[in-house]
Amino acid sequence: MERKINRILVANRGVPAVRVMHTCIDRNILTTAVYSTPDRLAHHVTMADSAVHIGEAPPGDSYLNMDRIIDAALKSGADAIHPGWGFLAENDVFAQRVLDAGLIWIGPSPQVIKMMGDKIAAKEVVERANVPTIPGISNVSNVNEIIQWLQAEGVEYPIMIKAAAGGGGKGMAKVECEDDLPQALARVRSEAKKSFGDDKVLVEKYIERGRHIEVQIIADNYGNVIHLCERECTIQRRNQKIIEEAPSPTLTPELREKICQSAVKLMKSIGYSSAGTVEFLFDSVTKKYYFLEVNTRLQVEHGITELITGLDIVRVMIDVARGKKLAFKQEDIHPNRWALEVRLNAEDPRSFNPSFGSLTRLTEPHGPGVRISSGVYEGALIPSYYDSLLMLIMATGPDREAAIRVMDRCLSRNLRVEGVKTLAPLLLSIIRHPAFVQGDFSTRFIEENMQDLISTFVETGDEDEALKVAKYVAEISALGHQNWM
Repeated sequence: MERKINRILVANRGVPAVRVMHTCIDRNILTTAVYSTPDRLAHHVTMADSAVHIGEAPPGDSYLNMDRIIDAALKSGADAIHPGWGFLAENDVFAQRVLDAGLIWIGPSPQVIKMMGDKIAAKEVVERANVPTIPGISNVSNVNEIIQWLQAEGVEYPIMIKAAAGGGGKGMAKVECEDDLPQALARVRSEAKKSFGDDKVLVEKYIERGRHIEVQIIADNYGNVIHLCERECTIQRRNQKIIEEAPSPTLTPELREKICQSAVKLMKSIGYSSAGTVEFLFDSVTKKYYFLEVNTRLQVEHGITELITGLDIVRVMIDVARGKKLAFKQEDIHPNRWALEVRLNAEDPRSFNPSFGSLTRLTEPHGPGVRISSGVYEGALIPSYYDSLLMLIMATGPDREAAIRVMDRCLSRNLRVEGVKTLAPLLLSIIRHPAFVQGDFSTRFIEENMQDLISTFVETGDEDEALKVAKYVAEISALGHQNWM
């Protein structure tokens, strides 16, 4: 039975909230924004049809406060809640509470979220589905267990220690030798407890020349599961993605079919519905792929899949939540473009330290083959409490070379951000790097090439602008009125 959705509360802020609202506007669905005190003038607040204040700046007092968000949805007359990505998007307790309140949850079932949210439990499910997993050991409590596993399985360093409940690049550490094990294990357990409330960890073999491949899945409540092909998300800093592309330049047609069908098989086996992503680690040397995790939410980089397929994934999520069947089949999906995405974060491009303040100037790139998903406007305040993502810049073309040229235009000619530092110089250096252009890179690309990348930076900051003004004033004061004035 199909259900009506007249108003959606978007339980998020910034880029994800604005992205969901765009589709709601297209569907003539009203939206309610939620906001913390420093976000009272944020872009997502001014864009929504109504907005509800839910607390002070700390996320625990606002965007992670389930009671206030659900109360805001009920008071605003919302029929459904869309969580976007981040915050409560993969919280099974929140999803269940939304349903218990009589609201529609736009996402997979709480049971599936819980199952896939624990890396140890998820790995067991994946192994039962006969999908390849990275050699590893679960429920690690001490260093001796890791050492015994290494000896028994003949696994060599490096290895990766991960939080069982982790995600988003948090709660993990690469270990190069036995001497580093105690400190690394203690650090990951501490981070896991702090970030996810669970200090369980697992250990896996580290794939040296690994590439990050993920498959976009959409599924309804009637057993229909299809893939929208893959994305390559290998370019990362601190285990967090900053450049993605679709399709992957790594895979042959045969490998693409194999990895995508593995993702479909897995999602069918767990009864998945809505949009989700199956992430794999691809070993460039052996050409083998291994399951990493399932993201039970809308991914940041979903836009490039939309660009190559012509689908609106948020629209599909809303239709599935309403109880509709998928309106297309696997054979209807024909990607015919290449797309790149860069994440423009307010960070120092040399150190990755967050940069906060007001956007004194903002010019977004436009032109053929460009899509911008922004969460800010000129004059907006970038607070220190939340993710530093300003906007997603997407570029598309008939092939990879053309898409890279469009992205180069965006970053080098059309983009201007003042008031905060951004990753723009680093992003431009990456897409111009010969190894990136040739498609020859791994998850260690930035780590291995950082000095080379930094050496190409051409930055014009606020200090440079101030010096130009001072020089102009000095010339007029000393020389008087000029003919060119």
